[in-house]
Amino acid sequence: MTPKSTSVRKDEHLRINLEEDVSFVDRSTGLERYHLVHQALPEVNLEDVDTTTVFLGHHLSMPLLISSMTGGTEEAGRLNRTLAEVAQEAGIGMGLGSTRAMIEHPETAKTFKVRSFAPDILLLANLGAVQLQYGYGLETCRRLVAETEADGLYLHLNPLQEALQPEGNTHFAGLLRKIEMLCRSLEVPVIVKEVGWGLSARVARQLIDAGVAALDVAGAGGTSWSQVEFHRLLSADDREIAASFRNWGIPTALSIQMVRQVDRSIPLVASGGLRTGLDIAKCLALGADMTGMAGVLLRAAAESKVALSRRLQIIRRQLRIVMFVTGSRDIPALQQAQVIED
Repeated sequence: MTPKSTSVRKDEHLRINLEEDVSFVDRSTGLERYHLVHQALPEVNLEDVDTTTVFLGHHLSMPLLISSMTGGTEEAGRLNRTLAEVAQEAGIGMGLGSTRAMIEHPETAKTFKVRSFAPDILLLANLGAVQLQYGYGLETCRRLVAETEADGLYLHLNPLQEALQPEGNTHFAGLLRKIEMLCRSLEVPVIVKEVGWGLSARVARQLIDAGVAALDVAGAGGTSWSQVEFHRLLSADDREIAASFRNWGIPTALSIQMVRQVDRSIPLVASGGLRTGLDIAKCLALGADMTGMAGVLLRAAAESKVALSRRLQIIRRQLRIVMFVTGSRDIPALQQAQVIED
């Protein structure tokens, strides 16, 4: 099979995510096992509940980032513009999809350049960490950050996805050292994330020691990228192999706790299967500082800008109400709220 270009691959990923069932089957986020304790006497007024927070020096209306999703194609550019405009209106952050396509296909750069539509948001560029093994060094990362006018750089880890892709880059040996060198030299924060299979305690410790500014667990329970790749594969053998990994990964709730076991202070983003304001609240109470959503917001953005705005308004109202009924006046209080496990 002839390897496909990055842009073609991204277009296929976008179509599959919108049209196919790419969920986990027997693996959830684990959040359903946890419950915030209801406080019948919250001692706070609903209108006084404050959902705002600060993350990486940026003020946000609530602890939510639109997680890295797409870019590199005409349709992806349209979606990115919608996501950015609504992020600006809602006062939340946004991660761009992998900006590797900008380097390989400069004509796609406009699909990632959303700063003019969202001048004030926390905006993060994005690159597969393994590309540091394939000639993408400090200067390339500086260029990606500069051209997108980003406030930081997401490096994503996706060894399983790379192993399943015909075009996959699987030279991961020695990558940690290159991540460490980038963290020391890049002028903006470097945040390392998984893409949907979670960060273990061991990997969290390695990355914290390497000097990352923040971590994003991107745990299992949302989009199964092995299943996304399944829908791209033509060989029956390749499809069978991909299908066997549909339920692979560390659930989001467990990954949050694994990271917090090794470090209580590293800024931590929880993503992977989050859909509601209640999910946000649970993640914060389990130890996260920020959350990210992808699939639920991508589908809303594909419908319309109005649909995306409405979805975010619902999520924020859910968060405000759960804060109210747990007696949490603000986000730091919510992070101390009592959680019980089934």
